[in-house]
Parts: sequence; structure tokens; C-alpha cells
Amino acid sequence: MGVSSKSAKSAQHDKLPIRMLHDRVLVRQDTGEGERRSGGGILIPATAAVGKRLAWAEVVAVGQNVRTVEVGDRVLYDPEDRAEVEVRGVAYVLMRERDLHAVAAERLQGSEDSTGLYL
Repeated sequence: MGVSSKSAKSAQHDKLPIRMLHDRVLVRQDTGEGERRSGGGILIPATAAVGKRLAWAEVVAVGQNVRTVEVGDRVLYDPEDRAEVEVRGVAYVLMRERDLHAVAAERLQGSEDSTGLYL
């Protein structure tokens, strides 16, 4: 993803007609729900049953009491525990900050002993 496309996405999310309250986080789910490949290169269809699997999403808005994530961070969450909302024809997932399992952000990579994930 180029810098210009990321800037365009950020500009689109900055103009959301809503403001998150308290400890709420609004994320846009990554579009990886289709077919995928295993580490060995085997194609796994989207309809294949898998065990409980966490999903990645991009944070697009946060409430004033959210402390650990910022807009633009990628977060790991359980897609079974989600509330979906549609804003201007785009589907988002609404959740509390405590329901996030991990954060991946470039700002975290500069700290000592950082793995790139805030667990």
C-alpha cells in the first residue's frame, strides 16, 4: 500500500460523521475472509471449517478514554464477539478497548525489546 493510498484512507476515516464515546473502538475489518493459503502453499477455501480464529482490523476511531490504541493501528480481536455497524455504506465493527487482544503499530517498534505487537 503506497503512501498516497494510506493518506486517502485516513482522510476518509477522519470525516466519519460519528464520535466514539468512553472506551469504544471502531475498526474496519481486514478483507481476508476469502480463500487463503497455508504455510505449505495449500489453498484453503473460505467455506472450510477452522477452529476459533482471531482477526485483524484497522482502528478508524477511538473514544476519549481509550489509552492503548490510536487511529491507524492494527488490532487483533475475536470476530465472534463483535457488534457491526454500517456508516455511509461501509461496514465497521464496534467494540470496547478491553476486547482487543493485541496491537500492531509502527510507533511500538521503536521501543526497546519490542516485538511489534503490544500484548
